[in-house]
Amino acid sequence: MEQKAEKLQRPVVATLDEILGVPFKVLDDGFVRVVDYMGSDESIVQAARVSYGKGTKKVNEDRGLIRYLLRHSHTTPFEMCEIKLHLRVPMDCWRQWIRHRTANINEYSTRYSIAVDATQKTPPGEWRQQSSDNKQGSEGFMDLPLGMQLSQQEQELQDHARRVYNERVEKGIAREQARKDLPLSTYTEAYWKIDLHNLLHFLVLRMDNHAQFEIRSYANVIGHEIVRRWCPIVWEAFIDYRLRGSTLTRLEIDMIRAIQSGDADQPRALAVKFGLLPPPGQEVKRNREREDLEAKLTLLNIPIPWK
Repeated sequence: MEQKAEKLQRPVVATLDEILGVPFKVLDDGFVRVVDYMGSDESIVQAARVSYGKGTKKVNEDRGLIRYLLRHSHTTPFEMCEIKLHLRVPMDCWRQWIRHRTANINEYSTRYSIAVDATQKTPPGEWRQQSSDNKQGSEGFMDLPLGMQLSQQEQELQDHARRVYNERVEKGIAREQARKDLPLSTYTEAYWKIDLHNLLHFLVLRMDNHAQFEIRSYANVIGHEIVRRWCPIVWEAFIDYRLRGSTLTRLEIDMIRAIQSGDADQPRALAVKFGLLPPPGQEVKRNREREDLEAKLTLLNIPIPWK
């Protein structure tokens, strides 16, 4: 006797439906909004159990399973959820964004359409100084008088570039060529579709305090305003294990054991052996692995033995 297939229901997340199509402002003229989505916390549980229809497990058991999957890097079930976002983002920020080659992207084309008439502007008090020890980072801000001068120059430059672009278009220059001198501060728009596993990887990198402020602003909105509503159990686990959690390497475990041994000489000797510190009498230079270890020791309230 032929068995009838059980009718399935598409997962619906009411809290996400409430913001469907609603733009969340980012920076001065950017935004992020949800266009469509597939799946929910329940979909991850369903995929992990290879079952159909509504599960029979309790919510707390579903939560435990999701946390187990994320904690132990069982990523496939998270790929069952996808989301499509509509973005308006400055071009220089977008260049960083599309380095994450794990999404489906369709960007607004300035070959076919007039470039978005908006540029990201920097308030006088937000011009960042180049970091002294990080070639790709920043630290602190320029003083306000200089910031005011830089913001005025920025406005003049952006206005001039747009005026030249508009004149070229009006004179019949092909849009694909007329656009070439537009500044990277010009906003572009795109649809960005990505599964939840890869989205979490994007967020853990771009929500980090070391990420550039502009892309971090977008990541924070996507995480706190969208993913939190979409998959709240996943979001809670992500905060606990990925964003606010930490891991220990074999070297770091050995070092903590040495610190806890009570032998005051053992940690420094081990640090020299591992190449974290130079031999006695030599100049102590910067060592990123040592700095990572020191940050974790501080987080765990463990005294740094060589300081």
